[in-house]
Amino acid sequence: MPDDLRPLHRAALDDADALVGRITSGDLTRPTPCAAWNLGDLLAHMIGQHHGFAAAVRGGDAPLEAYTPQPYTPGRWAGSVSTVRDAFAAADLGAAAVLVEIAPDPLPLRRVVGAQLLDTVVHTWDVGRALGLEYVPADDLVAVVAAVAAAVPDDERRNRPGAAFARSVPGSGTEWERALARLGRVPGAGPA
Repeated sequence: MPDDLRPLHRAALDDADALVGRITSGDLTRPTPCAAWNLGDLLAHMIGQHHGFAAAVRGGDAPLEAYTPQPYTPGRWAGSVSTVRDAFAAADLGAAAVLVEIAPDPLPLRRVVGAQLLDTVVHTWDVGRALGLEYVPADDLVAVVAAVAAAVPDDERRNRPGAAFARSVPGSGTEWERALARLGRVPGAGPA
């Protein structure tokens, strides 16, 4: 895995942005693979995550409120992408940050970038499924997502309401399909 994942994170944001750019207001009520979230809920979560991660990277920590979902509008989406992209670009990868949603202890920013990259790529797949499209990231993104996904604990935290990832499901096939299964997604299935 590359030491600096920021170029791959930017590529993941570009992929997400391309799919989100296809969304119409009528699509926001479509179901997604994320249980209990429609497409508008998922996008609100992603916007909140962008702002929360950016705040944590800039300040070394951010309160839970920094991650609060924000209703989707094209402008809010674009602003959140710009915010997280700029925060990561200016980050000192030798520093650390606390991600209150993930762990109480500071994590190296290299891991923080990896966590946000994973969230972006998998939720881009979720957006694609909601739109009836198949999103398969580039091989270099798949390799990183698979490595990061392997380190995500598969425990009771994934059973909580609003958890981004469900418990793992049996999976086989490509590396991408196995990574999705590890994160509770059923490759080839439609929205929940």
